[in-house]
Amino acid sequence: MNNAAPKTEGSRGAFLLDSTRAGAGPRGFEALRRAWETQIGDVFRLPSFSPATIGDLRVKGRAAKVRDVAISDVRSTSALSGTPGDDHDAVVMHVVRRGRWTLDDLSDRGEHTVSAGQFRIRHFGRPYAFETAPHTTTKILALPAARLSPVLGNRVITGPADSPEVRLLVAHTNMVHATIADLGPAGVHAAHSALIELAKAVMQGQFDDAEPRLAPALAQAAKDLANSHLADPELSPAMLARQLNVSVRTLQRAFAASGESVSAYIRQRRLEEARLALTTPSGRWTISELAAHWHFSDSSHFIRAFKKQYGQTPAEYAATTRP
Repeated sequence: MNNAAPKTEGSRGAFLLDSTRAGAGPRGFEALRRAWETQIGDVFRLPSFSPATIGDLRVKGRAAKVRDVAISDVRSTSALSGTPGDDHDAVVMHVVRRGRWTLDDLSDRGEHTVSAGQFRIRHFGRPYAFETAPHTTTKILALPAARLSPVLGNRVITGPADSPEVRLLVAHTNMVHATIADLGPAGVHAAHSALIELAKAVMQGQFDDAEPRLAPALAQAAKDLANSHLADPELSPAMLARQLNVSVRTLQRAFAASGESVSAYIRQRRLEEARLALTTPSGRWTISELAAHWHFSDSSHFIRAFKKQYGQTPAEYAATTRP
């Protein structure tokens, strides 16, 4: 367990946890309980886990608090089950990437399963039981009911985890995890405002692409999407804009705030992957193979771009990395 960030006037907190080692069991749960109570507990109490979960808690995850928002990323090897505490009152969002997360909502006596690739968001004013399948990966957001219930109402919203609004929210939460240790009061305020606005966007099924507070999340969502399609010949600013439901101009404007262009980012990431391929001990690629695989127009173009980026030609770089 690692406390990733100290509190700043109680407005933020974070920790990392890894209890996937065999036999971690109750010790892993105790580490989770201490870290949660110290860093997150004043916003959202730790759920009451079942004895079976406590005895075999094998999870790897992270949690962060930004004012009255709690964000958790949970990758569990073991199954989890339990119920939150009686003071539960929050708008809760589950984004499941792998496995499944089942909610037994006591208010409507219904069981609802969020499967891989799906999200679900609703206001819980009462405790609810939950359980997961082994090997489930989930992002959970606990959001302030006072701010979001007027937008959500009594609705239960479900949908695909790759919708543009969810992509932006997920990208922003990942940025929060990466930067929370360095956030001062102004950074906490900006991060919190964007979290609330993006949660509203998920509920409304659209976001304001002219809102400057959302530009960093839009740029990061585009980067995440590009990173998963680097070998795709169709990857382009237009494809990313289409997937995120914004104009190319809006996407370019979001990138410009960080001093780069979408095309430059794609080229830089492809060059980075090509460089890593040159260091592979076995099965080295030829220069022409790398140029074709990463969609440079020809070998000469690839060599020029590589040398501009790394100060050496691909052949020179490969020679320096050989044993």
